[in-house]
Amino acid sequence: MPEVNISGPSGRIEARYHHQPSTSAPVALILHPHPQFGGTMNNQVVYHLYYAFQKRGFSVLRFNFRGVGRSEGLFDNGPGELADAATALDWLQGYNPDAPACWICGVSFGAWIAMQLLMRRPEIEGFISVAPPANLYDFTFLAPCPSSGLMVNGAKDRVVPTESVRGLVDRLKTQKGIVIDHSTVPDANHFFEERMDGLMDVVQGYLDKRLGKPNKKKKESAA
Repeated sequence: MPEVNISGPSGRIEARYHHQPSTSAPVALILHPHPQFGGTMNNQVVYHLYYAFQKRGFSVLRFNFRGVGRSEGLFDNGPGELADAATALDWLQGYNPDAPACWICGVSFGAWIAMQLLMRRPEIEGFISVAPPANLYDFTFLAPCPSSGLMVNGAKDRVVPTESVRGLVDRLKTQKGIVIDHSTVPDANHFFEERMDGLMDVVQGYLDKRLGKPNKKKKESAA
C-alpha cells in the first residue's frame, strides 16, 4: 500500500495507492468523509472500500483532502475538495492510461464530492455512495445522473436519515437508462460501527452484480 504524494491545486496531496501490474486493470478512486468532523483517508469505511476494489483487480487510490493529514491547504467546503478529487483522478488515470473502466466511491461528504466529479467526468461508469448527505447538501446537479451506481445508508443513521437518501434515489430513478440501487444496512449508524460486515456484504453483492464475482485464481496469482 505505497504512500504517494500528488501535486495538487493547494500543494501536496497525501495519498495511498495500490497498483495492479496488468495494463488492462480498471481504476477506482475513494473519497473520505467531512474533514472538519474527523474524516480522513484512514476512515474504516474508506479503507474497506479500498480493499474491496483492490481484491477485484483494480488499481485504487485514496487520499486526504486539503488540510487533512499531510495534505497541504485549507478546508474549502466543497470547491477546493472537488479540485483535489479531480487532480487525484487525473493522477490515477495518468498512471493507468489503458484502464478499461473507472469507478468512484465516496463516504458522506466524500459522496457529495464524488457525485459532483461524476458529473464532470464521463469516463466514470460506476459509483458507490455511502451515506450520501442528501439532507445536508444540494444534489440537484444530478440532472440526470450519468452513471448507474449504489447508494447505501445505515438504518439508524441520525446524521443522514434513510428518508432523505430514499428521496434522492427515487428522483434519480426517473432518469432514462440509469439504475440507482439503494440499500439500507440494519442497525447501522452513520459510521457503520459494529456493522461494517453488513455494509461490505451490500457493497460486495452490488459489485458481484455489476462486475461478476472475483476470479479466485486471478486474485491468488496477483498476490
